[in-house]
Amino acid sequence: MGLEAVDPRTPVLVGAGVARQRLAEAGAGVGELELMAQAVEDAAAGSGALLRAVRQVLVPRGTWRHGDPGRWLADRFKIVDAHSTLAELGVLQQSLITRACTEIAAGRAEVVLVVGGEAAHRRLRARIAGLELADPVAEGVPDTVWAPGADILARVEIDRHLAVPARQYAVMESAIGAAQGRSPADDAREIAALWADFSTVAADAGHSVRGRAAHTDELLAPTGRNAWLASPYSKWHCSQMNVDQAAALLLCSAEAARRFGVARDRWVFPTAAAEANTMVPLVARPDLDRSPGFAAVGAALGAGVFDATHLDLYSCFPAAVRIQRHELGLTGRAGRELTVTGGMAFAGGPLNNYALQATVEVTRRVLAGGDGLVTSVSGMVTKQAGALWSDRPAAGGFRAIEVRAQLPSRPVDADYAGAAEVVGCTVAFEQGEPAVAIAVVEGTGGVRSVATSTHPDVLASIRADAWIGRSVHVVGGTLTA
Repeated sequence: MGLEAVDPRTPVLVGAGVARQRLAEAGAGVGELELMAQAVEDAAAGSGALLRAVRQVLVPRGTWRHGDPGRWLADRFKIVDAHSTLAELGVLQQSLITRACTEIAAGRAEVVLVVGGEAAHRRLRARIAGLELADPVAEGVPDTVWAPGADILARVEIDRHLAVPARQYAVMESAIGAAQGRSPADDAREIAALWADFSTVAADAGHSVRGRAAHTDELLAPTGRNAWLASPYSKWHCSQMNVDQAAALLLCSAEAARRFGVARDRWVFPTAAAEANTMVPLVARPDLDRSPGFAAVGAALGAGVFDATHLDLYSCFPAAVRIQRHELGLTGRAGRELTVTGGMAFAGGPLNNYALQATVEVTRRVLAGGDGLVTSVSGMVTKQAGALWSDRPAAGGFRAIEVRAQLPSRPVDADYAGAAEVVGCTVAFEQGEPAVAIAVVEGTGGVRSVATSTHPDVLASIRADAWIGRSVHVVGGTLTA
């Protein structure tokens, strides 16, 4: 489609920028606001006038406590009359990009900036050294605070040691392995091989936070700082949030891109985005190895999922990738074909803005040819989203699809007592030693609960044997075989 034939309200990504630092010296480098500003400068290179035309700035909250980072950035770049939005944890990162696109397509905005960043590694080094940082602070209250509509966790999960994300995803891993007929040992090797592929992508790109690729055997038998966290996970199976990274996406209408003279070879088109925001906690999900929400997202996006050349599946933990690969019909793709960054364990997982990092990398590749897919997860695969990108506009225009499927769920009873069956389990570690076995169990009438045990025999057996489907007894939240 020629430049003149593109509908003037078509949303277009005209700038994608990143900023990174990883400095060992305490106090070196800059904080998250300055990193975000660097990413904005990278995204807007050669488009200063377009940047000053931004009228909405959308920022996902990170680990920091800034009041209105969007306003701080608007002031920094002399953007006048911009509406600032801060999205709280629990709002899908893709939702910010989708909102930017829909605002442009509806004619409510011409130019929108989506930006997020973290300097958690810098703050960690300063805290270890006892150093007080004097970084700028974004005061004030955003024009809009965007908050999720429900809680991610069930109360029984919090009360029975299952609130930690690594433990939740480890429970999912046990169900995935059982559904595929693998022993815990065989499935741990499958997981390690997948993650070794991801680590190779990060190392080859020169962005590995650990400096080199991880081998399968290293992930199977962790030593030193790579300690066990929750079977089958060690530290290097998990998202590494202590990183200093920022990303910025500059989107505008096709009309604005023309008017501000943005070269056509810099245009990337969001063609479709789909989200499933119905929240079902892990304990209540009928099948812990599945995600009907992701299946619905894939169906809504259609053939573009399979046609995409450049993919980045949200990769907070291996279970998230394995569930997505299954539900999106991508089981034929090797691990290294499922990420362009190397994933959150190896390229870094800045809290609540990794999907922006992935979108930058995917869209940069799209400019060289081939379509792209970026997925997003909130919580414990609690919310799901995906977006398609192309160097050509969609024939029918950009589609924003809210998947409103009625997701099945089981009743939950924290006080359940009696016979039950294990549907997911893990052993949580403290200081490298097994501490507590945690199981999601299903009792009479399909009721669900969470049960735990600290008995040494149970701790050893759950790590080595197939417990999914095993009959157990639950009393007062305690599990006995």
